[in-house]
Amino acid sequence: MNIRSLTRGDGVVIGAAALLFIASFLDFYSATGIDRPSVWDLDSNHLTLPSIFLLGFIAAGLLIASRFQPERKLAGLPLTAWGTVLAVSAAWSSLWALIACPDVLDLGAGSILALLATLALAGVAIAGAKIPALAGQLVPEPRPAAVPPYAGQPGQPQPGAGYGYPGGQQTPYGSTPQPVPPYGGTPNPTPGPGPQDSQHTPAPAPAADFTPFWFAVPVARPLYGEDGSPTPIAELAPGTWYLAVEQRGAATLIAQTQDGRRGVLNDTSGIQRG
Repeated sequence: MNIRSLTRGDGVVIGAAALLFIASFLDFYSATGIDRPSVWDLDSNHLTLPSIFLLGFIAAGLLIASRFQPERKLAGLPLTAWGTVLAVSAAWSSLWALIACPDVLDLGAGSILALLATLALAGVAIAGAKIPALAGQLVPEPRPAAVPPYAGQPGQPQPGAGYGYPGGQQTPYGSTPQPVPPYGGTPNPTPGPGPQDSQHTPAPAPAADFTPFWFAVPVARPLYGEDGSPTPIAELAPGTWYLAVEQRGAATLIAQTQDGRRGVLNDTSGIQRG
């Protein structure tokens, strides 16, 4: 159960259910000089409680439950479909309760709030996914601090001949850069092909013009360690934003999770950029 899968529309559904619960304790109909009971007194209000309030509560519960269990079905129909039908039914009953108010009674605060709450439920259930303002995340993702360049600090260029190479020599402007020898070895300005070239393939270098960006995956995908281990270090879940800090090749990203773990995402098809 991921609370971050809830949308702003789901927040409206929860708020409408809370408003409907408050309205159930107020006077549905009122009369001058008479203290009318709430809808929980079935002797006085008869079908008002089950046809408006209970339908609204069940509709809100089904709409929220569909976020956590989208594949669950009830009698062959998704939970969202059941929640939408019950929400519309509750709004329709609440509207007719206002129209058919007895002449000897007046509309109470409970009936007005119930109509507003059920209309909000029905509106979000029908068109919530089509309105961008309601389709966004209810709880935004905590964005980690900006990731500095590898082996460097933000705003402080590091000298060196290679990306992330520590302690390299600076190259004067206009001169030809000299190759940097491997650690513990001797400079070799013109290395030629040898038998080891076919055995050791260097890892692809990150793109020089790459800019970190936020992205989300359409389905759950594994994140592997940068050491090439076949065992995933994490799993990227849909509906959660992650930070891409490097790009390796055309279809491979170095991603960072919310807890600071970095790894290789080999499958970048269908990702959504933030």
